[in-house]
Amino acid sequence: MASDGIAPKTSSSEGWKERIIIPTIMAGIVGGGAGLVSKHRKSHGLANISATYAANFAIVTGCYCGAREFVRASRASEPGDLINSAIGGFGTGAILGRLQGGQIGAIRYSVIFAVVGTTVDYATLRLKPILQSYSESIFENSENSQQKTDSWLRLPEWSPIQVLDEEALAEKRAQEQQFYAQRALGNLNKEES
Repeated sequence: MASDGIAPKTSSSEGWKERIIIPTIMAGIVGGGAGLVSKHRKSHGLANISATYAANFAIVTGCYCGAREFVRASRASEPGDLINSAIGGFGTGAILGRLQGGQIGAIRYSVIFAVVGTTVDYATLRLKPILQSYSESIFENSENSQQKTDSWLRLPEWSPIQVLDEEALAEKRAQEQQFYAQRALGNLNKEES
Protein backbone atom coordinates (compact mmCIF):
# COMPACT_ATOMS: atom_id res chain seq x y z
CA MET A 1 0.00 0.00 0.00
CA ALA A 2 2.83 2.38 0.73
CA SER A 3 4.10 1.94 -2.82
CA ASP A 4 0.83 3.40 -4.16
CA GLY A 5 1.72 6.76 -2.63
CA ILE A 6 -0.73 6.29 0.23
CA ALA A 7 0.80 6.48 3.66
CA PRO A 8 -0.11 3.60 5.95
CA LYS A 9 -2.45 4.53 8.77
CA THR A 10 -0.58 4.82 12.05
CA SER A 11 -2.20 3.68 15.24
CA SER A 12 -2.66 6.19 18.03
CA SER A 13 -1.34 3.52 20.40
CA GLU A 14 2.17 4.10 19.10
CA GLY A 15 4.31 5.95 21.57
CA TRP A 16 2.50 4.75 24.68
CA LYS A 17 5.83 3.77 26.23
CA GLU A 18 7.02 7.38 25.94
CA ARG A 19 3.78 8.61 27.50
CA ILE A 20 4.19 6.27 30.49
CA ILE A 21 7.86 5.43 30.98
CA ILE A 22 9.47 8.84 30.42
CA PRO A 23 7.13 10.71 32.81
CA THR A 24 7.60 7.96 35.39
CA ILE A 25 11.38 8.22 35.20
CA MET A 26 11.21 12.02 35.34
CA ALA A 27 8.93 11.83 38.39
CA GLY A 28 11.40 9.50 40.07
CA ILE A 29 14.19 12.00 39.47
CA VAL A 30 12.06 14.87 40.80
CA GLY A 31 11.11 12.74 43.81
CA GLY A 32 14.76 12.02 44.53
CA GLY A 33 15.47 15.75 44.36
CA ALA A 34 12.57 16.45 46.72
CA GLY A 35 14.06 13.92 49.11
CA LEU A 36 17.33 15.83 49.05
CA VAL A 37 15.65 18.93 50.45
CA SER A 38 13.15 17.14 52.71
CA LYS A 39 12.99 18.07 56.37
CA HIS A 40 13.04 14.35 57.21
CA ARG A 41 16.47 13.72 55.68
CA LYS A 42 18.28 14.09 59.02
CA SER A 43 16.09 11.67 60.94
CA HIS A 44 15.69 8.99 58.24
CA GLY A 45 18.96 9.46 56.38
CA LEU A 46 19.50 11.21 53.09
CA ALA A 47 19.72 8.08 50.94
CA ASN A 48 16.63 6.47 52.49
CA ILE A 49 14.39 9.51 52.22
CA SER A 50 15.52 10.30 48.68
CA ALA A 51 14.87 6.71 47.59
CA THR A 52 11.47 6.73 49.30
CA TYR A 53 10.41 9.99 47.67
CA ALA A 54 11.71 8.84 44.28
CA ALA A 55 9.83 5.54 44.52
CA ASN A 56 6.60 7.21 45.67
CA PHE A 57 6.68 9.84 42.93
CA ALA A 58 7.45 7.18 40.31
CA ILE A 59 4.67 4.86 41.54
CA VAL A 60 2.07 7.63 41.59
CA THR A 61 3.11 8.92 38.16
CA GLY A 62 3.23 5.43 36.68
CA CYS A 63 -0.27 4.68 37.99
CA TYR A 64 -1.61 7.98 36.68
CA CYS A 65 -0.01 7.64 33.24
CA GLY A 66 -1.12 4.02 32.97
CA ALA A 67 -4.69 4.92 33.89
CA ARG A 68 -4.65 7.80 31.42
CA GLU A 69 -3.48 5.46 28.64
CA PHE A 70 -6.10 2.87 29.64
CA VAL A 71 -8.82 5.51 29.40
CA ARG A 72 -7.42 6.71 26.06
CA ALA A 73 -7.48 3.17 24.66
CA SER A 74 -10.98 2.55 26.03
CA ARG A 75 -12.33 5.77 24.56
CA ALA A 76 -10.34 5.34 21.32
CA SER A 77 -9.25 8.97 21.53
CA GLU A 78 -6.06 10.84 20.76
CA PRO A 79 -3.19 11.04 23.26
CA GLY A 80 -3.64 14.79 23.77
CA ASP A 81 -7.29 14.59 24.88
CA LEU A 82 -7.56 16.19 28.33
CA ILE A 83 -10.68 14.22 29.22
CA ASN A 84 -8.43 11.15 29.37
CA SER A 85 -6.29 12.98 31.91
CA ALA A 86 -9.25 13.96 34.06
CA ILE A 87 -10.80 10.47 34.09
CA GLY A 88 -7.43 8.75 34.59
CA GLY A 89 -6.54 11.12 37.42
CA PHE A 90 -9.91 10.63 39.06
CA GLY A 91 -9.58 6.84 38.93
CA THR A 92 -5.97 6.77 40.08
CA GLY A 93 -6.69 9.16 42.92
CA ALA A 94 -9.67 7.07 44.02
CA ILE A 95 -7.64 3.86 44.16
CA LEU A 96 -4.53 5.33 45.80
CA GLY A 97 -6.62 7.49 48.14
CA ARG A 98 -8.66 4.49 49.24
CA LEU A 99 -5.44 2.64 50.08
CA GLN A 100 -4.07 5.64 51.94
CA GLY A 101 -7.03 7.20 53.75
CA GLY A 102 -10.29 5.31 53.40
CA GLN A 103 -13.41 6.68 51.71
CA ILE A 104 -12.70 10.31 52.54
CA GLY A 105 -9.15 9.90 51.26
CA ALA A 106 -10.48 8.39 48.04
CA ILE A 107 -12.69 11.39 47.37
CA ARG A 108 -9.99 13.89 48.27
CA TYR A 109 -7.25 12.16 46.26
CA SER A 110 -9.46 11.61 43.22
CA VAL A 111 -10.22 15.33 42.96
CA ILE A 112 -6.59 16.29 43.56
CA PHE A 113 -5.24 13.80 41.00
CA ALA A 114 -7.82 14.82 38.39
CA VAL A 115 -7.05 18.54 38.76
CA VAL A 116 -3.27 18.27 39.07
CA GLY A 117 -2.90 15.61 36.35
CA THR A 118 -5.05 17.52 33.88
CA THR A 119 -3.21 20.76 34.64
CA VAL A 120 0.20 19.15 34.12
CA ASP A 121 -0.96 17.52 30.87
CA TYR A 122 -2.39 20.83 29.64
CA ALA A 123 0.85 22.66 30.45
CA THR A 124 2.84 19.91 28.74
CA LEU A 125 0.71 20.16 25.60
CA ARG A 126 1.19 23.94 25.51
CA LEU A 127 4.93 23.90 26.24
CA LYS A 128 5.92 20.99 23.99
CA PRO A 129 5.88 22.95 20.68
CA ILE A 130 7.75 25.84 22.28
CA LEU A 131 10.47 23.56 23.66
CA GLN A 132 10.76 21.71 20.34
CA SER A 133 11.20 24.93 18.36
CA TYR A 134 13.76 26.13 20.92
CA SER A 135 15.76 22.91 20.74
CA GLU A 136 15.61 22.95 16.93
CA SER A 137 16.94 26.51 16.88
CA ILE A 138 19.79 25.54 19.21
CA PHE A 139 20.77 22.55 17.10
CA GLU A 140 20.39 24.56 13.90
CA ASN A 141 22.71 27.24 15.24
CA SER A 142 25.27 24.72 16.41
CA GLU A 143 25.30 23.16 12.93
CA ASN A 144 25.72 26.57 11.32
CA SER A 145 28.60 27.65 13.56
CA GLN A 146 30.18 29.36 10.57
CA GLN A 147 27.60 32.12 10.85
CA LYS A 148 28.46 33.89 14.08
CA THR A 149 25.80 36.56 13.60
CA ASP A 150 22.96 34.04 13.90
CA SER A 151 24.39 32.45 17.03
CA TRP A 152 21.99 32.14 19.95
CA LEU A 153 24.75 33.15 22.34
CA ARG A 154 26.50 36.39 21.53
CA LEU A 155 28.89 38.15 23.83
CA PRO A 156 28.65 41.94 24.02
CA GLU A 157 31.36 43.91 22.26
CA TRP A 158 32.67 45.30 25.55
CA SER A 159 33.21 41.80 26.96
CA PRO A 160 36.84 40.82 27.59
CA ILE A 161 35.99 37.37 26.23
CA GLN A 162 36.16 37.35 22.45
CA VAL A 163 35.38 34.61 19.98
CA LEU A 164 37.99 34.76 17.25
CA ASP A 165 37.64 33.63 13.66
CA GLU A 166 40.40 31.64 11.96
CA GLU A 167 42.38 34.69 10.78
CA ALA A 168 42.31 36.43 14.14
CA LEU A 169 43.25 33.19 15.88
CA ALA A 170 46.25 32.70 13.57
CA GLU A 171 47.30 36.33 14.15
CA LYS A 172 47.03 35.88 17.92
CA ARG A 173 49.15 32.72 17.81
CA ALA A 174 51.82 34.54 15.78
CA GLN A 175 51.86 37.38 18.33
CA GLU A 176 52.14 34.91 21.20
CA GLN A 177 55.05 33.13 19.52
CA GLN A 178 56.77 36.45 18.88
CA PHE A 179 56.22 37.52 22.49
CA TYR A 180 57.53 34.16 23.75
CA ALA A 181 60.64 34.49 21.59
CA GLN A 182 61.28 38.01 22.87
CA ARG A 183 60.74 36.90 26.46
CA ALA A 184 63.07 33.92 26.06
CA LEU A 185 65.68 36.18 24.45
CA GLY A 186 65.24 38.69 27.30
CA ASN A 187 65.77 35.91 29.90
CA LEU A 188 68.94 34.87 28.04
CA ASN A 189 70.26 38.42 28.11
CA LYS A 190 69.62 38.69 31.87
CA GLU A 191 71.47 35.43 32.53
CA GLU A 192 74.51 36.53 30.49
CA SER A 193 74.93 39.82 32.33
